[in-house]
Amino acid sequence: MSRWLVLALLAVFAAAAGAPPAQAGPSQACDRLWYQRTAIFARRGKCFRDERALELFGQRCFPPYGKLSFREQRRVDNIKRQERRAGCST
Repeated sequence: MSRWLVLALLAVFAAAAGAPPAQAGPSQACDRLWYQRTAIFARRGKCFRDERALELFGQRCFPPYGKLSFREQRRVDNIKRQERRAGCST
């Protein structure tokens, strides 16, 4: 199993268990936020070029090709703000 997949699964399980983000280290928090943001685009058929995204989500590439609804875009913007506050590199 790839390192990214393991990290993503750990982040998902931690979030499901209700673990607060403050308990996670900066790298884990950044991985969790990246996963959440990228998963939104994956559900909307984004054509990934990033090796990490391709490894986790595969080559989606279907209509609407990553075009987000207003609500989804608002969520992505919120995640990006959290990433900036946490000092994550995107």
